[in-house]
Amino acid sequence: MKFRVERDVLAEAVTWTARSLSPRPPVPVLSGLLLKAEAGTVSLSSFDYETSARLEIPADITTEGTILVSGRLLADICRSLPSAPVDIETDGSKVTLTCRRSSFHLATMPESEYPPLPALPAISGTLPGDAFAQAVSQVIIAASRDDTLPILTGVRMEIEDDMITLLATDRYRLAMREVPWKPVTPEFPRVPW
Repeated sequence: MKFRVERDVLAEAVTWTARSLSPRPPVPVLSGLLLKAEAGTVSLSSFDYETSARLEIPADITTEGTILVSGRLLADICRSLPSAPVDIETDGSKVTLTCRRSSFHLATMPESEYPPLPALPAISGTLPGDAFAQAVSQVIIAASRDDTLPILTGVRMEIEDDMITLLATDRYRLAMREVPWKPVTPEFPRVPW
């Protein structure tokens, strides 16, 4: 496998995907990020049997392939690289990251032992990401920060027809925000989350 990608794009993708890695994985391969280079994109995946993350970034692919490397180590390396294109190339059981005069060699893990990612559910509908982020930031201020009642530390979502309602409370205050969305089917059933 051999490809070239911009450092900022790679660092952001690796950091975002590595966030879902478990600090103490039950199986060593679950501490890794799966990188798959094909058809002009590199997909980065992480999975710990509870949470999975997958992201695709554009890249100049010379040779297609798949590798599994330590996710946290790769994230640390990507953050320390200079702002220039990064070349990633495999050689047997090692992968080399080169950026200007910096060069890092990492051992790979056997990707055959990596569990397959769960299939994504069918899309139920869409809404603009910025509208959803703004709604969450407006209600999260009322969520409890006290871990004695963990149910109050989250945001409740209710979906009914073409409206998503977000609610948060800490027993003393309540925040609610409604956001319109576009369901795939017009008669979307009421779903509290």
